[in-house]
Amino acid sequence: MSEETSNQQEDLNEVMRGRRDKLEQIKSLGINPYPYNFKRSHFSVEITQNTDDFLEKEVQVSGRLMSKRGHGKTSFAHIMDSKGRIQLYVRKDRISEQDFELFGLLDIGDIVGIKGEVFVTRTGETTVKAKSVELLSKTLRPLPIVKEKQEGDEKVVFDQFADKELRYRQRYVDLIVNPEVRDVFVTRSKVISKIRHFFDNLGFLEVETPVLQPIYGGASARPFVTHHNALDMELYLRVADELYLKRLIVGGYDGVYEISKDFRNEGMDRFHNPEFTMMEVYVAYQDYHYMMELVETMVSSIAKDIYGKTKITHQGREIDLTPPWKRVKLFDSIEEYTGENLYGKSLDELRKVAKDLHIETEDFWREGKIIDEIFSEKVEPNLIQPTFITDYPVELSPLAKRHRDDPKLVERFEPFIVGGEIGNAFSELNDPIDQRERFLAQQKLLELGDDEAQMLDNDYLRALEYGMPPTAGLGIGIDRLVMLFTDQPSIRDVLLFPHMRPEKNE
Repeated sequence: MSEETSNQQEDLNEVMRGRRDKLEQIKSLGINPYPYNFKRSHFSVEITQNTDDFLEKEVQVSGRLMSKRGHGKTSFAHIMDSKGRIQLYVRKDRISEQDFELFGLLDIGDIVGIKGEVFVTRTGETTVKAKSVELLSKTLRPLPIVKEKQEGDEKVVFDQFADKELRYRQRYVDLIVNPEVRDVFVTRSKVISKIRHFFDNLGFLEVETPVLQPIYGGASARPFVTHHNALDMELYLRVADELYLKRLIVGGYDGVYEISKDFRNEGMDRFHNPEFTMMEVYVAYQDYHYMMELVETMVSSIAKDIYGKTKITHQGREIDLTPPWKRVKLFDSIEEYTGENLYGKSLDELRKVAKDLHIETEDFWREGKIIDEIFSEKVEPNLIQPTFITDYPVELSPLAKRHRDDPKLVERFEPFIVGGEIGNAFSELNDPIDQRERFLAQQKLLELGDDEAQMLDNDYLRALEYGMPPTAGLGIGIDRLVMLFTDQPSIRDVLLFPHMRPEKNE
């Protein structure tokens, strides 16, 4: 541990000891520093935005103390609630002696409740003139602000809690000192609500399917494995909802959807977290053309509902979500950005192309996987405006229906925006014989070492043998969609509690 770090810890320990000393002083006044409730009459913004309606009226406000300055027998302060901030005016001759002594023992970060009348200061700031002060929670740790600026005798918080890793680990602190972060998660909630409203209005049924599954499926991904003691069997955290939702289409529902947590035991980057939120929908008697129109309609309508327009800004770029979106076939997109026509090329030819493009491959990769890797590296980053990439090789899509015009391809699309995929959709495979052959091909890939290949699911095959109507299916990554609508560069910025490496104890 460096001398500087040691000094910082000693300073912090001294501050924390000081707060505990104040806690004891508060208790000695006969005050409970952690009371049970407080009746708040109004939020800060209700008062500050409608000052004329509140002048000389009594209110009860509560929040976290964010600034405090004293002038002998008078003090000013600011508290922050979930809606905003409001100024307080505390004067010794207007409150009890105990309350004034209590106010003097308060620290930045303490949560307080104030009863008082609303007035406007000479500088024009809406303020609550305190009649009583109540401590609602005494904080024992200082807010981890880089600096606190001293203006006269006022201590003002002004630097942000800016360290990204610390913000993710201690989201509760991030939300306190960077209140704009709260807006991201308010928007996230709105996006999910709009999605539900969209599908409910179409008459689709929201359902719930198992998180713990005896056979994982529905996506090419490595699962998390757990053990059920009572049954003495291995279970998997679901990687997708697909196979259970399509069982419901077999059962007679015309449209079902689920918004759920899925889990994939994979690496982490700005688009991936091992636990994420997915929305999947399946519609009987439709195909992937229908689903393309549904996606662009849904996403553009969410933008219009939240922002009043279908053009938004993401990381400095204007993104036009207005339908119709561009549609490009997978092989055409690769040829556009690499000059290579990969359709029909042999495995050896594809390996050579990948090598020439400086793309590493694994020995067990087959044609489809190499094509997908070339696309991911050379095409995907260029897809900034909304684009549907369509018609993938059969090998890459074991659950998708063969293309009606080309049996080497499947009817599949992925929507891309700002260089990343936000979803995946098929004309769903409902031929049980073809589906069994695809599963068996996936089993061979598993045996060759592809731990993301899919398992054989005999119960799902049995369901298909009872007959599933023509069906369109879609999965949308909620986290990635929220990244788009909140102008965030990383999935961690739209997850309240993203997964992190264990903290190092220094």
